[in-house]
Amino acid sequence: MVILTLNCGSSSAKYQVYDWDAKDILAVGVVEKVTIGGSFINHKLKGKEEITIEHDCPTHTDAVGLIIKTLTDPKTGCLPDMGVIKAVGHRVLHGGDKFTKSVIVDDTAMAAFNAVKDLGPLHNPANIMGIEAAKKVLPHVPHCAVMDTAWHQTMPPESFLYAVPYEWYEKYSVRRYGFHGTSFLYTAKRAAVLLGKDPFQTNLVICHLGNGSSVNAVKNGCSFDTSMGITPLEGLVMGTRAGDADMAMPFYVMRKTGMTAADMENALNKKSGLFGITGKYTDRRDIQKAKLDGDERALLAQNMEAHRVKKYIGAYQAVLGRTDALVFTAGVGEFAWFIREKILDGLEGTGIVYDPEANKIACTRNTESIISKPESKIPVYVIPTDEELVMTEDAFALMAGTYDIHTRFNYSFQKKDYVNKGRAEGLVEELRKKPELEKYMVKPR
Repeated sequence: MVILTLNCGSSSAKYQVYDWDAKDILAVGVVEKVTIGGSFINHKLKGKEEITIEHDCPTHTDAVGLIIKTLTDPKTGCLPDMGVIKAVGHRVLHGGDKFTKSVIVDDTAMAAFNAVKDLGPLHNPANIMGIEAAKKVLPHVPHCAVMDTAWHQTMPPESFLYAVPYEWYEKYSVRRYGFHGTSFLYTAKRAAVLLGKDPFQTNLVICHLGNGSSVNAVKNGCSFDTSMGITPLEGLVMGTRAGDADMAMPFYVMRKTGMTAADMENALNKKSGLFGITGKYTDRRDIQKAKLDGDERALLAQNMEAHRVKKYIGAYQAVLGRTDALVFTAGVGEFAWFIREKILDGLEGTGIVYDPEANKIACTRNTESIISKPESKIPVYVIPTDEELVMTEDAFALMAGTYDIHTRFNYSFQKKDYVNKGRAEGLVEELRKKPELEKYMVKPR
């Protein structure tokens, strides 16, 4: 049985093809620069080198078509035809407060996604287009939506409500929703395995750091608080998003400049964050290089990003009362050791003592690592996220009728002997080149 997962972003479309019976990935890839010109697909078959094919994709429908063509092509594909796909899992950024778990997509679900698409203007329209395009090609298989917001529906009112007129919540559903939920679900379950604890007796602070970033306080295995808000704009300093700011600031700048509400929304979402401070960079590698070359604004941007994450770590330790582990995940959290270093430096007073050597070496997607010293009261893990696996397992369980909310559902990766075959193969090759990594690999207790 083959399951396809699709993750359509504002200008990209990621995919994975998974052989359920073999528990193995057949192909992965991404179509980049969708809608903006110069589109291309990066495609990798199991056991083969990645290839790049240029192909214009003015819409996400075109991108899904390119993915299907690539997957079924005799030279580049892994499927004889699309008929072997038995379910499709879709990432949906914003499900509002209507969903506490993944669902099979029907007219009611699509109406709910459309109703809140203004709350996720960069992602929800693309998510919806991806679902519609895939359903046209595969109309007779279940399409399953996995919402970023569903994980956070366990937050208590003191965490999710804003101190604004209460009728805004009652009439317009103004509240904190939180995002990156699929990643937090995976890493929370894996952290419990590494700690040897019941997931529902585990407290964690998880830092999902990428172009979009957020922190999650996990109490007794469930989301308790998170840094993103009604939209993904709130919280950390991100690639192009401002994160936390005085709510009166936009009105002040609008009065001074004549900017419209649309202008301000665009500026805070697309022209702020690291890009706003540096004037040109969002990629942390570019910022690191510029910093080393003496660019003071690159240094400032890096310091601001780390400072904001550090504040959230301390705040969430306070609201949890007991923290069993600190976790880093996602592209920046997994690979940008220089950002982790700035975040972790000086946290000894909170019970966190990191190992600088381990931190520099543990930059991999192929294994879970520990980057804290033995004397650290709170272990610090780097756990490569696997949102696609969560989507795949949710889609299969929905199709089979065995799925339920995560507090009543067990994933394969919650087992102590769980192995990701693709990552295990990659680890063998990586250890040949970097044998020192083995010292910091962490195994389930």
